[in-house]
Amino acid sequence: MPVGLQAQPSLGVPGKKRWAMVIDLRRCIGCMACVCADKAEYDVPLGVWRTIVKVKDTGSYPNTKRHFMPRLCNHCDNPPCVRNCPTEATYKHEEGFVLQRYERCISCRTCIAACPYNARHVLPKNRDRVKIGGVIDKCTFCHHRVAADLVPACVQTCLGRSRIFGDLNDPNSEVARLVARHSVVTLKPEKGTAPQVYYIKPDRVHTEQVLSRPVSHAARADAEAFYRHNRGTQFFSGVL
Repeated sequence: MPVGLQAQPSLGVPGKKRWAMVIDLRRCIGCMACVCADKAEYDVPLGVWRTIVKVKDTGSYPNTKRHFMPRLCNHCDNPPCVRNCPTEATYKHEEGFVLQRYERCISCRTCIAACPYNARHVLPKNRDRVKIGGVIDKCTFCHHRVAADLVPACVQTCLGRSRIFGDLNDPNSEVARLVARHSVVTLKPEKGTAPQVYYIKPDRVHTEQVLSRPVSHAARADAEAFYRHNRGTQFFSGVL
């Protein structure tokens, strides 16, 4: 039973759309084009973001790896922000969007505290181009663009096609095929929020050279040259 101003979950309901996003972590290169696109699309002020890409370095030289983790609102099917908003400023659309009605927002920050994904922020009042401030804001899956048959701004500008957006209820859509084909994961499923941003985790055998054997003659020649010039087996861990 929905609590707050929200529609029933539409995932798997015939005749209804359920917009969702798949983020393929194998393809993300950390270019931050998605972050810039959202900044430009919504005049997002300095210091706050609708989407971010977390960066983490692991290992020690020369066995290092940089990991990228795009984050945004998960447009949950059971959104705690909607349940906890005292003025019903936050609501869930029948097609799965979790949206914000600025005229009802009193900036109490209850939704910020309720969101387990840290996906909300306060817009400052001193804004120049857009006269909306002093309220809570978040990613909207670019609802205005989707209504015009366009993909969200972050998806449009993703250089590696790491972000894929579409109707999860359409079995022929790319997002539906990816979710069916891959062992996708969601963030903090134990919270019971039913998030609708799905991640494809990279296979370490394909992304980390210490775990992958060179397959071509050229790759093997490069690996052997590196081995000779770096005096040891630490980098390739015995895969040669």
